[in-house]
Amino acid sequence: MVVRRRFVPDFDPAFGDRPLADALHDIVIGRWQGVRELLHDTGDDWPLRTHRIRLLAHAAAGSRATEIWRAAEPSGPDAAVVSAATEVVRVFQRAIAAGRGAGTDRTRLDAAVTACLKAADAHPSDPMPWVSLLTVARLYEDGVPRRELRGWWEEMRRRDPYNVEGHVQLLRYHSARWHGTHGRMYDFARDAAGASPPGSPLPVLVQIARAEEYRYVADEAQGRVVRGFDQHWKHELAITEIRRTWERWILWRTDGPVAPQEIGELNYLVHAACHAGLRLEASGLFRLLGRRAAHLPWAYTGDAAEQFTRWRAQMDATP
Repeated sequence: MVVRRRFVPDFDPAFGDRPLADALHDIVIGRWQGVRELLHDTGDDWPLRTHRIRLLAHAAAGSRATEIWRAAEPSGPDAAVVSAATEVVRVFQRAIAAGRGAGTDRTRLDAAVTACLKAADAHPSDPMPWVSLLTVARLYEDGVPRRELRGWWEEMRRRDPYNVEGHVQLLRYHSARWHGTHGRMYDFARDAAGASPPGSPLPVLVQIARAEEYRYVADEAQGRVVRGFDQHWKHELAITEIRRTWERWILWRTDGPVAPQEIGELNYLVHAACHAGLRLEASGLFRLLGRRAAHLPWAYTGDAAEQFTRWRAQMDATP
Protein backbone atom coordinates (compact mmCIF):
# COMPACT_ATOMS: atom_id res chain seq x y z
CA MET A 1 0.00 0.00 0.00
CA VAL A 2 1.40 3.38 -1.03
CA VAL A 3 0.86 6.16 1.51
CA ARG A 4 1.02 9.62 0.02
CA ARG A 5 2.57 12.25 2.22
CA ARG A 6 0.38 15.21 3.07
CA PHE A 7 1.28 18.22 0.96
CA VAL A 8 2.74 21.11 2.94
CA PRO A 9 3.64 24.37 1.18
CA ASP A 10 7.11 25.76 1.79
CA PHE A 11 7.11 29.42 2.83
CA ASP A 12 10.89 29.63 2.74
CA PRO A 13 11.92 33.24 3.49
CA ALA A 14 14.81 32.81 1.05
CA PHE A 15 12.58 31.33 -1.72
CA GLY A 16 14.96 28.41 -2.16
CA ASP A 17 18.06 30.63 -2.49
CA ARG A 18 20.52 28.73 -0.28
CA PRO A 19 23.35 31.33 -0.33
CA LEU A 20 20.78 33.95 0.68
CA ALA A 21 19.49 31.69 3.46
CA ASP A 22 23.01 31.47 4.88
CA ALA A 23 23.37 35.25 4.77
CA LEU A 24 20.00 35.71 6.46
CA HIS A 25 21.16 33.42 9.24
CA ASP A 26 24.32 35.50 9.63
CA ILE A 27 22.25 38.66 10.04
CA VAL A 28 20.12 37.08 12.76
CA ILE A 29 23.25 36.37 14.83
CA GLY A 30 24.69 39.83 14.10
CA ARG A 31 27.29 38.90 11.48
CA TRP A 32 27.65 40.95 8.29
CA GLN A 33 30.59 39.25 6.56
CA GLY A 34 28.36 36.65 4.91
CA VAL A 35 26.17 39.41 3.46
CA ARG A 36 29.21 41.15 1.98
CA GLU A 37 30.37 37.90 0.38
CA LEU A 38 26.91 37.13 -0.97
CA LEU A 39 26.59 40.52 -2.67
CA HIS A 40 30.11 40.28 -4.06
CA ASP A 41 29.19 36.93 -5.62
CA THR A 42 25.88 38.33 -6.93
CA GLY A 43 27.73 40.97 -8.94
CA ASP A 44 25.64 43.06 -11.31
CA ASP A 45 22.80 40.58 -11.73
CA TRP A 46 20.41 43.38 -10.83
CA PRO A 47 17.16 41.36 -10.57
CA LEU A 48 18.81 38.86 -8.22
CA ARG A 49 20.68 41.56 -6.30
CA THR A 50 17.54 43.65 -5.79
CA HIS A 51 15.62 40.60 -4.60
CA ARG A 52 18.37 39.58 -2.19
CA ILE A 53 18.88 43.05 -0.72
CA ARG A 54 15.14 43.47 -0.18
CA LEU A 55 14.98 40.26 1.88
CA LEU A 56 18.26 41.02 3.67
CA ALA A 57 16.92 44.44 4.68
CA HIS A 58 13.81 42.90 6.23
CA ALA A 59 15.98 40.51 8.24
CA ALA A 60 18.44 43.24 9.24
CA ALA A 61 15.73 45.62 10.46
CA GLY A 62 15.58 43.80 13.80
CA SER A 63 19.32 43.63 14.38
CA ARG A 64 22.34 45.94 14.48
CA ALA A 65 24.19 44.06 11.74
CA THR A 66 24.10 46.96 9.26
CA GLU A 67 25.31 49.46 11.85
CA ILE A 68 28.23 47.17 12.74
CA TRP A 69 29.03 46.70 9.05
CA ARG A 70 28.95 50.44 8.36
CA ALA A 71 31.26 51.06 11.30
CA ALA A 72 33.70 48.42 10.02
CA GLU A 73 33.52 49.58 6.37
CA PRO A 74 32.34 53.22 6.38
CA SER A 75 33.13 53.67 2.69
CA GLY A 76 31.79 50.28 1.56
CA PRO A 77 29.20 50.70 -1.22
CA ASP A 78 27.34 47.46 -0.46
CA ALA A 79 27.16 48.38 3.22
CA ALA A 80 25.65 51.74 2.28
CA VAL A 81 23.04 50.19 -0.02
CA VAL A 82 21.94 47.51 2.45
CA SER A 83 21.93 49.99 5.34
CA ALA A 84 19.68 52.40 3.41
CA ALA A 85 17.28 49.63 2.42
CA THR A 86 17.17 48.49 6.05
CA GLU A 87 16.31 51.97 7.28
CA VAL A 88 13.43 52.12 4.80
CA VAL A 89 12.07 48.86 6.22
CA ARG A 90 12.37 50.23 9.76
CA VAL A 91 10.48 53.40 8.87
CA PHE A 92 7.71 51.28 7.36
CA GLN A 93 7.59 49.05 10.44
CA ARG A 94 7.23 52.09 12.72
CA ALA A 95 4.46 53.49 10.51
CA ILE A 96 2.58 50.18 10.61
CA ALA A 97 3.00 49.91 14.38
CA ALA A 98 1.69 53.47 14.84
CA GLY A 99 -1.26 52.94 12.50
CA ARG A 100 -1.80 54.48 9.09
CA GLY A 101 -3.73 57.44 10.51
CA ALA A 102 -1.05 58.35 13.04
CA GLY A 103 1.33 59.81 10.51
CA THR A 104 5.05 59.15 10.18
CA ASP A 105 8.04 60.77 11.85
CA ARG A 106 9.04 63.22 9.10
CA THR A 107 12.59 63.57 10.45
CA ARG A 108 13.12 59.81 10.32
CA LEU A 109 11.52 59.67 6.89
CA ASP A 110 13.80 62.39 5.51
CA ALA A 111 16.80 60.63 7.06
CA ALA A 112 15.88 57.43 5.21
CA VAL A 113 15.71 59.35 1.92
CA THR A 114 19.11 60.92 2.62
CA ALA A 115 20.56 57.47 3.34
CA CYS A 116 19.22 56.21 0.00
CA LEU A 117 20.69 59.15 -1.91
CA LYS A 118 24.07 58.62 -0.24
CA ALA A 119 23.90 54.94 -1.11
CA ALA A 120 23.21 55.87 -4.73
CA ASP A 121 26.36 58.03 -4.70
CA ALA A 122 28.36 55.22 -3.11
CA HIS A 123 27.23 52.63 -5.69
CA PRO A 124 26.33 54.63 -8.84
CA SER A 125 25.44 51.64 -11.04
CA ASP A 126 23.10 49.94 -8.54
CA PRO A 127 19.33 50.39 -9.05
CA MET A 128 18.54 49.32 -5.47
CA PRO A 129 18.90 52.75 -3.77
CA TRP A 130 16.35 54.11 -6.26
CA VAL A 131 14.03 51.17 -5.60
CA SER A 132 14.32 52.01 -1.89
CA LEU A 133 13.37 55.62 -2.64
CA LEU A 134 10.33 54.53 -4.63
CA THR A 135 9.38 52.39 -1.64
CA VAL A 136 9.69 55.05 1.05
CA ALA A 137 7.89 57.62 -1.13
CA ARG A 138 4.56 56.06 -0.12
CA LEU A 139 4.98 57.16 3.49
CA TYR A 140 4.97 60.89 2.77
CA GLU A 141 1.55 62.12 3.81
CA ASP A 142 0.95 64.08 0.62
CA GLY A 143 3.19 61.96 -1.56
CA VAL A 144 6.39 63.09 -3.25
CA PRO A 145 6.42 65.99 -5.74
CA ARG A 146 5.81 64.60 -9.20
CA ARG A 147 9.10 65.83 -10.64
CA GLU A 148 11.10 64.30 -7.79
CA LEU A 149 9.28 60.98 -8.01
CA ARG A 150 9.80 60.88 -11.77
CA GLY A 151 13.49 61.59 -11.23
CA TRP A 152 13.85 58.63 -8.88
CA TRP A 153 11.92 56.43 -11.31
CA GLU A 154 14.07 57.45 -14.27
CA GLU A 155 17.28 56.87 -12.32
CA MET A 156 16.13 53.36 -11.44
CA ARG A 157 15.16 52.59 -15.03
CA ARG A 158 18.44 53.97 -16.35
CA ARG A 159 20.21 51.27 -14.38
CA ASP A 160 17.72 48.42 -14.78
CA PRO A 161 14.76 49.32 -17.04
CA TYR A 162 12.73 46.20 -16.25
CA ASN A 163 13.41 46.00 -12.52
CA VAL A 164 10.36 44.19 -11.13
CA GLU A 165 10.63 45.38 -7.53
CA GLY A 166 10.94 49.01 -8.61
CA HIS A 167 7.85 48.66 -10.79
CA VAL A 168 5.89 47.02 -7.96
CA GLN A 169 6.79 49.84 -5.57
CA LEU A 170 5.65 52.56 -7.99
CA LEU A 171 2.48 50.58 -8.74
CA ARG A 172 1.66 50.61 -5.03
CA TYR A 173 2.42 54.32 -4.82
CA HIS A 174 -0.19 54.91 -7.54
CA SER A 175 -2.78 52.67 -5.84
CA ALA A 176 -5.90 53.91 -4.06
CA ARG A 177 -4.45 52.72 -0.75
CA TRP A 178 -1.65 55.27 -1.04
CA HIS A 179 -1.49 58.26 -3.41
CA GLY A 180 -3.54 57.34 -6.47
CA THR A 181 -6.60 55.51 -7.70
CA HIS A 182 -7.43 52.08 -9.05
CA GLY A 183 -7.43 53.60 -12.53
CA ARG A 184 -3.96 55.12 -12.20
CA MET A 185 -2.62 51.88 -10.80
CA TYR A 186 -4.03 49.79 -13.67
CA ASP A 187 -2.84 52.31 -16.27
CA PHE A 188 0.68 52.09 -14.90
CA ALA A 189 0.60 48.28 -14.74
CA ARG A 190 -0.75 47.88 -18.27
CA ASP A 191 1.67 50.40 -19.76
CA ALA A 192 4.64 48.70 -18.10
CA ALA A 193 3.42 45.24 -19.09
CA GLY A 194 2.95 46.31 -22.69
CA ALA A 195 6.44 47.80 -22.90
CA SER A 196 8.20 44.80 -21.35
CA PRO A 197 10.26 42.40 -23.48
CA PRO A 198 9.12 38.79 -24.05
CA GLY A 199 10.04 36.61 -21.09
CA SER A 200 9.97 39.46 -18.57
CA PRO A 201 7.84 38.95 -15.44
CA LEU A 202 6.52 42.52 -15.72
CA PRO A 203 3.15 41.56 -17.31
CA VAL A 204 2.22 40.13 -13.89
CA LEU A 205 1.96 43.73 -12.66
CA VAL A 206 -1.62 43.64 -13.88
CA GLN A 207 -2.39 40.67 -11.61
CA ILE A 208 -0.61 42.40 -8.73
CA ALA A 209 -2.80 45.46 -9.35
CA ARG A 210 -5.91 43.26 -9.27
CA ALA A 211 -4.82 41.78 -5.94
CA GLU A 212 -4.16 45.27 -4.54
CA GLU A 213 -7.62 46.42 -5.65
CA TYR A 214 -9.22 43.36 -4.04
CA ARG A 215 -7.42 44.03 -0.76
CA TYR A 216 -8.46 47.68 -0.74
CA VAL A 217 -12.11 47.05 -1.55
CA ALA A 218 -12.36 44.17 0.93
CA ASP A 219 -10.81 46.27 3.69
CA GLU A 220 -13.13 49.19 2.96
CA ALA A 221 -16.21 46.94 2.84
CA GLN A 222 -15.46 45.46 6.30
CA GLY A 223 -17.57 42.39 5.61
CA ARG A 224 -20.38 44.13 3.71
CA VAL A 225 -21.41 42.74 0.32
CA VAL A 226 -20.03 44.83 -2.56
CA ARG A 227 -22.19 44.70 -5.66
CA GLY A 228 -20.45 42.94 -8.56
CA PHE A 229 -17.35 42.17 -6.50
CA ASP A 230 -17.88 38.42 -6.89
CA GLN A 231 -16.74 38.84 -10.51
CA HIS A 232 -13.54 40.66 -9.56
CA TRP A 233 -11.21 37.82 -10.54
CA LYS A 234 -13.22 36.19 -13.32
CA HIS A 235 -14.72 38.80 -15.61
CA GLU A 236 -13.64 38.83 -19.27
CA LEU A 237 -10.89 41.45 -18.95
CA ALA A 238 -9.37 39.77 -15.89
CA ILE A 239 -9.20 36.43 -17.73
CA THR A 240 -7.80 38.01 -20.89
CA GLU A 241 -5.04 39.69 -18.90
CA ILE A 242 -4.05 36.47 -17.12
CA ARG A 243 -3.71 34.72 -20.47
CA ARG A 244 -1.74 37.66 -21.82
CA THR A 245 0.69 37.40 -18.90
CA TRP A 246 0.97 33.66 -19.52
CA GLU A 247 1.77 34.24 -23.19
CA ARG A 248 4.23 37.10 -22.67
CA TRP A 249 6.07 35.64 -19.66
CA ILE A 250 5.52 31.95 -18.99
CA LEU A 251 5.58 30.67 -22.57
CA TRP A 252 8.96 32.40 -23.06
CA ARG A 253 10.56 30.72 -20.06
CA THR A 254 13.22 28.08 -20.60
CA ASP A 255 12.88 24.61 -19.07
CA GLY A 256 15.34 25.49 -16.32
CA PRO A 257 14.45 25.89 -12.64
CA VAL A 258 12.45 28.89 -11.49
CA ALA A 259 14.72 31.65 -10.22
CA PRO A 260 14.18 32.60 -6.55
CA GLN A 261 13.39 36.19 -7.54
CA GLU A 262 10.44 34.94 -9.65
CA ILE A 263 8.71 32.94 -6.91
CA GLY A 264 6.75 35.88 -5.52
CA GLU A 265 5.45 36.99 -8.91
CA LEU A 266 4.52 33.41 -9.89
CA ASN A 267 2.40 33.18 -6.74
CA TYR A 268 0.48 36.28 -7.83
CA LEU A 269 -0.17 34.78 -11.26
CA VAL A 270 -1.28 31.36 -10.03
CA HIS A 271 -3.49 33.00 -7.39
CA ALA A 272 -5.24 35.02 -10.11
CA ALA A 273 -5.55 31.96 -12.39
CA CYS A 274 -7.14 29.94 -9.59
CA HIS A 275 -9.74 32.58 -8.77
CA ALA A 276 -10.47 33.03 -12.47
CA GLY A 277 -11.06 29.29 -12.89
CA LEU A 278 -8.24 28.86 -15.43
CA ARG A 279 -7.38 25.26 -14.58
CA LEU A 280 -4.82 24.67 -17.34
CA GLU A 281 -2.77 27.74 -16.51
CA ALA A 282 -3.06 27.28 -12.75
CA SER A 283 -2.03 23.62 -12.91
CA GLY A 284 1.02 24.47 -15.01
CA LEU A 285 2.05 27.24 -12.62
CA PHE A 286 1.68 24.98 -9.58
CA ARG A 287 3.95 22.46 -11.29
CA LEU A 288 6.53 25.20 -11.82
CA LEU A 289 6.33 26.25 -8.19
CA GLY A 290 6.27 22.84 -6.56
CA ARG A 291 6.01 23.53 -2.83
CA ARG A 292 7.42 27.08 -3.04
CA ALA A 293 4.75 29.42 -1.72
CA ALA A 294 4.66 33.12 -0.85
CA HIS A 295 2.36 34.61 1.79
CA LEU A 296 1.14 37.30 -0.61
CA PRO A 297 -1.31 37.40 -2.29
CA TRP A 298 -2.81 34.24 -0.71
CA ALA A 299 -3.17 36.02 2.64
CA TYR A 300 -5.44 38.61 0.97
CA THR A 301 -8.11 35.94 0.47
CA GLY A 302 -7.68 33.79 3.58
CA ASP A 303 -5.07 31.75 5.40
CA ALA A 304 -2.10 31.58 3.04
CA ALA A 305 -1.13 27.94 3.66
CA GLU A 306 -4.71 26.69 3.50
CA GLN A 307 -5.40 28.68 0.32
CA PHE A 308 -2.28 27.49 -1.49
CA THR A 309 -2.90 23.85 -0.52
CA ARG A 310 -6.61 23.82 -1.32
CA TRP A 311 -6.33 25.55 -4.67
CA ARG A 312 -3.42 23.34 -5.68
CA ALA A 313 -5.51 20.25 -4.97
CA GLN A 314 -8.51 21.68 -6.84
CA MET A 315 -6.43 22.43 -9.91
CA ASP A 316 -5.10 18.86 -10.00
CA ALA A 317 -1.47 19.90 -9.92
CA THR A 318 0.94 17.01 -9.79
CA PRO A 319 3.54 16.77 -6.98
